[in-house]
Amino acid sequence: MKFGAIVIIAMVVSALAANFLLHDPGSVIITFRGKIVEMSVFVLSLLVALLFVSIWAVTYLVKAPRKLGEAAGRYRSGRAGQRLTRGVIEVAEGNFAKGERLLARAAGVSEAPLLNYLQAARAAHLLGQDERRDTWLKQAYENLPGAANAVLLTQAELQIDQDQYEQALATLRKIEENAPNHGHALMLLGRLYYRLEDWESLGELLPRLKKYGRLDPAVLEEWSIHVYEQKLDAAADGDAVQAIWKAVPRELKTHIDLLESWFSNLVRAGLHDKAERELVAELKRGWSQPLVRLYGVVDGPDSAKQLKRAESWLKNHGEDPELLFTTARLCLRNELWGKARSYLESVIAIGPTADAYHEYGRLLNQFGEGEAAAEAYREGLSIVAGGSLPAIPHLNADADSSA
Repeated sequence: MKFGAIVIIAMVVSALAANFLLHDPGSVIITFRGKIVEMSVFVLSLLVALLFVSIWAVTYLVKAPRKLGEAAGRYRSGRAGQRLTRGVIEVAEGNFAKGERLLARAAGVSEAPLLNYLQAARAAHLLGQDERRDTWLKQAYENLPGAANAVLLTQAELQIDQDQYEQALATLRKIEENAPNHGHALMLLGRLYYRLEDWESLGELLPRLKKYGRLDPAVLEEWSIHVYEQKLDAAADGDAVQAIWKAVPRELKTHIDLLESWFSNLVRAGLHDKAERELVAELKRGWSQPLVRLYGVVDGPDSAKQLKRAESWLKNHGEDPELLFTTARLCLRNELWGKARSYLESVIAIGPTADAYHEYGRLLNQFGEGEAAAEAYREGLSIVAGGSLPAIPHLNADADSSA
């Protein structure tokens, strides 16, 4: 378009100049070092025009190789971009092998080779080709040192996905050397510790996760609860249990899982008195079936008073199977067998559990009702097994002796 406009302008100017020169061609005399050159204005104009054309032609020829190279580069880059797009589409559609080939082929001439290498690594990973995956990642790491953390993060994600936990841990430690508080790396490290159930390491990581990690608050809360539960379970004695509970953040102390762990470990450590007092206070703040169940496990100093309190709760929670079961246990502790049987039968009628059937079977054995006790044990086992169990047939003594 530009060249055509120049040609048209040149033709118009030439036509006007020719029309002017035909009326008076004129003459030009050039003197140079004693020599005289005379020519018409037309010839001079033609020579000047030829000079400019020659200069343009030489300049064009000099620049031509570079322009051809740039054009070829643009072509290759365009092809590489098309292959990147096609490769990503193939991987997204599940054609991992084809996608990997397209991505790898275009990596050398791509304007964004990191994308090619990382996507090719993902395709190889999805094919289960771990060695090839690591080869693409290694090439990205070596050829693009500025993207080292991005490459290592991708490698760690793929290793965790493949349950290659030791390798993932080594990869994440490399990132920690480069960027100690990298948010995404800390999140991956936390996920790795959680999967490994390495609660001690996760506990040490939690403060950094809270400060730098890009983690959903609900996930962070879940991890924190697991860490404190494990610490409580591992506590050596009552003092250790109480020290750990003191360190639990206030916002977590209302979580039911942690409360269960706290009271269970108080009982384990023999601090029944404290467990009873604090359980009663917690149940006043809000009714909770798991805590009501634990109240029946606590061996308080006055079991009769404990039973009286549980029965007072029945006024408002008479249909709660956990409260009925707790009340039955306290009746057994107070040797009130008839009341215990009544409560256990109510539990079984409302919401039978394996524990309720077990206690009921023990009580029936004490009453000398062997067959009913066996039936209760069988029902309890069927709940644990997730289906009904056939009754064990009685042996025929006569048949055995005759045989």
